[in-house]
Amino acid sequence: KYILVDEYQDTNQMQFELVRLLSQKYGNLCVVGDDDQSIYKFRGATIENILSFEKTFQGAKVVRLEQNYRSTQHILDAANGLIQNNLGRKGKRLWSDQGEGEKVKFYRCRDDYEETAVVLDQINQNCAQGIPLKEQAILYRMNAQSGQIEKRLVQAGIAYQIVGGTKFFDRKEIRDVLAYFHVMDNPADEVRLRRIINEPKRGIGNTTVATVEQLARQTGATMMEVIRNADQYALLSKKAGPLLKFAQLMEDLTDLAARLPLEELLDEVMERTGYRTALEGDGVEGQVRLENIEELKSNLVNYQEEQGEEGDLSGFLEEVSLYTDLDRLNQEEDKITLMTVHAAKGLEFTAVYLIGMEESIFPSNSALMSEEELEEERRLAYVAITRAKRKLCITCAGQRMLFGMTQHNLSSRFLAELPAEDVERVELHPRNEYSMGTSRPAPVRRRTAAGTSQGTTVLAGVAPKGEKSSESYGIGDRVRHKIFGSGTVLNATAMGGDTLLEIAFDKVGTKKIMAAFAKLKKE
Repeated sequence: KYILVDEYQDTNQMQFELVRLLSQKYGNLCVVGDDDQSIYKFRGATIENILSFEKTFQGAKVVRLEQNYRSTQHILDAANGLIQNNLGRKGKRLWSDQGEGEKVKFYRCRDDYEETAVVLDQINQNCAQGIPLKEQAILYRMNAQSGQIEKRLVQAGIAYQIVGGTKFFDRKEIRDVLAYFHVMDNPADEVRLRRIINEPKRGIGNTTVATVEQLARQTGATMMEVIRNADQYALLSKKAGPLLKFAQLMEDLTDLAARLPLEELLDEVMERTGYRTALEGDGVEGQVRLENIEELKSNLVNYQEEQGEEGDLSGFLEEVSLYTDLDRLNQEEDKITLMTVHAAKGLEFTAVYLIGMEESIFPSNSALMSEEELEEERRLAYVAITRAKRKLCITCAGQRMLFGMTQHNLSSRFLAELPAEDVERVELHPRNEYSMGTSRPAPVRRRTAAGTSQGTTVLAGVAPKGEKSSESYGIGDRVRHKIFGSGTVLNATAMGGDTLLEIAFDKVGTKKIMAAFAKLKKE
């Protein structure tokens, strides 16, 4: 007799027909929805359901709920100014009695490394102002953008959680590829060997693997040694072919590892193992996994740029192990949240950092050819902005490493649509160094032969790219961290030109952090 529908802007055609049929007899229908937050077209939702509601249900009364109880007015006015550029909307203007609040901060960064430096600096400042990490969130358009920021958060000792996704180095495809790397680096690594021996499928099942393990125990050989000599064991006679082929594959890849740059080695692993072909045949999910692997390539490129000729496979695996181990050691309740904008819908945070606001990223490349798709991207940006209650920081980068390639993107058109009176624009470099939105940005300045750097912006709490800690620490030293407060150094271990510190903080317990990224002060 009475029908109430929530989130009506997200309904699809079938749901629309169902509501129409069920309400025909009595006509008692109430729907609630926000056409400016219709962001699920890829799931089948159609915004036309809410835009044409009064036409479909004659006599319907429209009530506009325009008071916002979450955000301050500058944030709402930024969102209002953006979304009014959409033609396909019913029209409303949000207002708040929370006061004007702070203006939206916009940072135009040289590259994605500087972008993460800005974000970490803002996190430090907001924590110092009493905003806990759990009240802060980093939002991005696609999951592949999280890798760089995750790496820097771990280095800085800042705990985080991924909502609606998996931490970068915990994703199956990343663990698979890294397992190949580990076995190439150390053929005796039997944990990783078990992971990849039949990944992708190559006719080596669990029974065969168990037999290999049994023979290894009986003969005192490693599993890889048994596999290399599979044709000499009667118990493996039926599977000797696939095993020997796998052994040859790993031998060839190990040989390449000594000769190729790491990003090229990754390509060889993907092609020779058949992993790329397997993912290409796995539809949309496979495409997403391929994009994540391309982002792993970005990590490889960055690592080799930082380490130069000293950067090799063993060093990269050690660095990755350090990040993941530190992440596990620094588990705590107070964590900053990382998520895509889609996953953030319905949530709110005191401080929000919206990164990667560039053409081909946000709006996405696929949306640039269609006005309808572009309007959905604008609605998505509107959702992102309105997640912030008190503080909103937006960033873009002139140059970024994404999917294993250096990209030079123009700043997002959405940035120009934000009202100037609601945005504090922070220029980290003279505008004539590069011009976002009008031309390609100048390349990132690399370190000079003298060891100095040009064009590097140093932000509080973040070490410039490639720079190590110049401070020395000893057991018993009292230090202070911007977020964690005061603590005592329990252990200091030299690692890759930097120092891994184990510190017992007075208020938050023991943490392990890299000295260069912690920016500690001795007390």
